[in-house]
Amino acid sequence: MTTFERALEKICEYVELDKSAINEETTFETMKIDSLDMVEIIMGLEEEFNVNIDDASEFKTIGDVVAYIERSNS
Repeated sequence: MTTFERALEKICEYVELDKSAINEETTFETMKIDSLDMVEIIMGLEEEFNVNIDDASEFKTIGDVVAYIERSNS
């Protein structure tokens, strides 16, 4: 499973989304993810990928998250 697929699976644990309509360019705003959901998602992603995300404000798209995780795990 790719980092994108794993991240999307984790995000979908917190918010109901049509995964087939989501790609790396999809924004969190478009997915209607609010700040409370984002905090929960970030905590879940930190646990899933064993990373520490200090500033999630830089994340606008799922691709931003994936790139951060891949940089952190390299």
